[in-house]
Amino acid sequence: MTASPKHLLCFDFDGTLVDTEIHGPVPPDLLERIATLKKQRGATWTINTGRSLFQAIAGITDHVVHPYPDFVIAKEREIYFQNQHNRWVDFGDWNQRCQRAHLKLFRAHKRFFNRVRNYLQLHTAAEFIESEEEPAGIVAHDEPEMGRICAFLDEHRKELPELSYERNTIYLRFSHRDYNKGSALAELARMLEIPASHTFAAGDNHNDLSMLCGTNAKMVACPSNAVPKVRETVRAASGFVASAKAGEGMSQALDHYFFNR
Repeated sequence: MTASPKHLLCFDFDGTLVDTEIHGPVPPDLLERIATLKKQRGATWTINTGRSLFQAIAGITDHVVHPYPDFVIAKEREIYFQNQHNRWVDFGDWNQRCQRAHLKLFRAHKRFFNRVRNYLQLHTAAEFIESEEEPAGIVAHDEPEMGRICAFLDEHRKELPELSYERNTIYLRFSHRDYNKGSALAELARMLEIPASHTFAAGDNHNDLSMLCGTNAKMVACPSNAVPKVRETVRAASGFVASAKAGEGMSQALDHYFFNR
């Protein structure tokens, strides 16, 4: 990692850094721009993804990402960095606080989750996910069905202010409202002492909205394949909507904010 970094670059992974339809490597031009910003502008960078840490590292390898990210924000909330032994470990105490908050949340709202299970069984083809790795989540049949499920959740969680969720295509993960991509990015920037004015964030789907609203990062962007709500949010924050997809669009975004000024 760059000593005393001056800029923080934050990218969603699937659909933003990599084109999920092609399954190829991250565009070399984009990686060259990131390397240049690290060397010449004192930038550090992170992947901020809904993947678990293990899945994120596998994706970094599969899609030939170099330079390696300095940080990984996994499961939309957990912050990791690579230590001197090349092991990915917690960065600060954020992950511990996050884990405690979620354990308490899931224990407190068992009745609500039972109601969600019943709704899914009676009215949808979706599946409720519950495991040690994923305490509470949903996999829908398709995106329109996920939209209907989210409408149900929004109506029935009004009296549960701490309960939130992160949605990406047909997948949904229940979470504590204080822990999401945006708040994790803000915590990382706080620990690195990098202001929002020097923070860049980019994403393409609903679970990226919390880091694209212009609060935690003043330089925000999305690729052309971003869902309409993301494009709307980025424009409202005076951000950059690329004309190209995924990684090629991210090259345009970095040019817009760092190389064409």
